[in-house]
Amino acid sequence: MPSPFTEIGIVFGRYLRQTLRSRISVIFGVTQPLLFLVFFGPLLRDVPLGGAGDSWQTLVPGLLVQLGLFSAAFAGIGVIIEKQLGIIERMRVTPVRRSALLLGRVLRDVVQLLVQSLLIVLLGTAFGLRAPLAGVLIAFVFVALLGASLASLSHAFAMRVHTAQEFAPVVNSLNMPAMLLSGILLPMSLAPGWLDAISHFVPFRYVVDGIRAAFVGHYGDAALLQGTLASVLLAAVCMTAGLRLFGKTDS
Repeated sequence: MPSPFTEIGIVFGRYLRQTLRSRISVIFGVTQPLLFLVFFGPLLRDVPLGGAGDSWQTLVPGLLVQLGLFSAAFAGIGVIIEKQLGIIERMRVTPVRRSALLLGRVLRDVVQLLVQSLLIVLLGTAFGLRAPLAGVLIAFVFVALLGASLASLSHAFAMRVHTAQEFAPVVNSLNMPAMLLSGILLPMSLAPGWLDAISHFVPFRYVVDGIRAAFVGHYGDAALLQGTLASVLLAAVCMTAGLRLFGKTDS
C-alpha cells in the first residue's frame, strides 16, 4: 500500500492540474485584495496609522490575511460540486486514506494561496512597499498556516451541507466580523477601547500584527511571537478538527 505522503501527492497533483487548467480562478481569486491595494492603499499614504512602518507595510500584511480568509475559507465549494457529481462517493470507496483526500486538497489550496500572495507583494512593491526578504518569507509561512487551517475546515464543512446556498452564507457570516475585528485594513489600535478589547479574542488579529512586525524587520517583537503561536495553534486545532469531520461525515 502506498505511503500517506504518496497518496497526498497523488491527490495534490490531481487538484493542482485541475487548477492549472483554470488559471482564471487564481487571477480572480486575488482580484479583491488587489483592488484594495490599488484604490485604498494610496488613501493611507499620509495618514498616521499609529504603528511601525509606512502605510504599505501596514496594508499589505492585512491584505495577505484577507486573501487567506476569503480564498481558503471558500475552498470547500469544490467539494460540494464533486459531491453533486458523485466524485466524492467514488473517491471514498478507493483504498486511499481519507486523510490524504483532505490533505491533498489542502496542499493545493495552500500553494494557490502562496502564488496569489506573491502577486500581491510584487504589486505592493511596485507601489512603494519595502520589506526585508526574511520578513516576507515569514509572512508567507503565516499565510500558509492560515490557508491550511481555513481550507481544512472549509472542506470538512462542505461535507456536511448539500448546496453552495447553504455553504456560502455561513462562511460569509463568520468571515466578515473576523475581517473587521482583525485590523486587516487599519490597525485595531485606532479603534475604540471596547472594540479593541473584543478584537483580542480573534486569532487573526495576532496573525496580522505578526506579519506587520515581520514586514518592518522587528523579529524580536512580541507581536511576531504572538502571531507565530496563534498561527501554529490555529493550524493544529483546525486541521485536527477538519480531518475528523472529513473522515467521519457521510457525503
